[in-house]
Amino acid sequence: MTVRTRIAPSPTGAPHIGTAYIALFNYAFAKKNGGQFILRIEDTDQVRSTRASEIAILEALRWIGLPWDEGPDVGGPKGPYRQSERTEIYRQQCDTLVATGKAYPCFCSTERLAALRQQQEADKTRIGYDGLCSHLAADEIRRRIDAGEPHVIRLRTPGQGECVLQDRFRGEIRIPWETIDDQILLKADGFPTYHLANVVDDHLMEISHVIRGEEWISSTPKHLLLYEAFGWTPPVFAHLPLLRNPDKSKLSKRKNPTGILFYRQAGYLPEALLNFLGLMAYSPADGNEMFDLATMASTFDLDRVSLGGPIFDIQKLLAFNGRYIRDLKADALLERLKTWMLNDEVFSKLVPLAQPRLNELSDFVPMISFVFADRLPLDAAALTKGFEDPLRVAELLQVVQWEVERAADWSVDAIKAMFLTIAEKEDIKFKTLLAICFVALTGNTVSLPLFDAMVLMGRDLSLRRVQYAQETLAAAGTVLSGKASKKLMNDYELRYRKES
Repeated sequence: MTVRTRIAPSPTGAPHIGTAYIALFNYAFAKKNGGQFILRIEDTDQVRSTRASEIAILEALRWIGLPWDEGPDVGGPKGPYRQSERTEIYRQQCDTLVATGKAYPCFCSTERLAALRQQQEADKTRIGYDGLCSHLAADEIRRRIDAGEPHVIRLRTPGQGECVLQDRFRGEIRIPWETIDDQILLKADGFPTYHLANVVDDHLMEISHVIRGEEWISSTPKHLLLYEAFGWTPPVFAHLPLLRNPDKSKLSKRKNPTGILFYRQAGYLPEALLNFLGLMAYSPADGNEMFDLATMASTFDLDRVSLGGPIFDIQKLLAFNGRYIRDLKADALLERLKTWMLNDEVFSKLVPLAQPRLNELSDFVPMISFVFADRLPLDAAALTKGFEDPLRVAELLQVVQWEVERAADWSVDAIKAMFLTIAEKEDIKFKTLLAICFVALTGNTVSLPLFDAMVLMGRDLSLRRVQYAQETLAAAGTVLSGKASKKLMNDYELRYRKES
């Protein structure tokens, strides 16, 4: 059997460090066994998927040093490698399932489904589809489809008994079918959901081993049911443990920087980050914790993968990265610094911004130094200056964080529009909001033009600066209570997301 593994990120935001973690283990296993490693872009979410995010994924994985044998940019015999370019394949496969009775059309409206969920929550019963359309007669189905009634296609699940799945790391896992919903396979717009596209692609691309995060264990019964319905042999499933914050919670951008490109911008060495990710769930037989990608790939053994909750401790990563930097020769370090940000490309953007503010050439370096930093020395008093209630600043910074997280366009005009929106919705003067953010993002009350600086720093580092400012307030005792945080989030969801 030819070993073929894959990484299949969704281009719906900044490339996540968890993607690199999963990709590393897939790459190492494929190369150890003389196989291929495939990159597939799962962009079936047409609302949230963007080409800019896809480009960032490719850029991030290249930077960290994980090459792929087949993918949307390099091609390959099993393409296309973007799911949005494979929709006709999914429709044809879904037609087969409906024809054999393994799936069925569902005409339930969003209003009915919302009311159903509300009733289930009130009754404290299992949340899920009740199978109303699973018993429709063939002639009624045809009549409603011919009338142009919107519908989705759902997978027919057993409802009784157990799904018994084999996990390469965990052995036998049993999941009752009654906990598995009649999953939507094809949406009303004709696009597939993740579950259908994932199974079809893995089969047609001849993926032999699906190595993914443990959060997908609960979805595996749906995938196995699809393999059975199609009459296909499923791949070997191996679910890696999730990366966690030091407090054991799931790794989240709300607590730690999770964007791969943040680590590039902050000055981490890609080989150090890759090595650190390898140590999250793997222990080399020789006990050496410092190893390169080639060494990991040549010696990789699935039996040495640990299922203990790996802690992604950024302070440990920082120390680990320092070891790598100190091991470089001086000329090699100089080249790394140039490649990082100390180069003409970056300075050519900074000089025009700084020039109108210079009186002496020596003013230049202090003026631009914040662009090259990770954490800045911040003062809570400077952040809250002019505010009677410092908690209001904490609220504003939280809203800024949420808006930065969801920003799709990271240009000067888009950032300005984002801050104008925040100022309007929060009923605060634009200049007052910028004064807080100048301190949070640059460490000073005046600096280079804020929006240009944020573009240069990148979204991930800008987000991290906002988080550092929140930590500074928290250390000074300005912390939103749980109740206040929940109210703020509910208000934000109502006023920002629903209106956008």
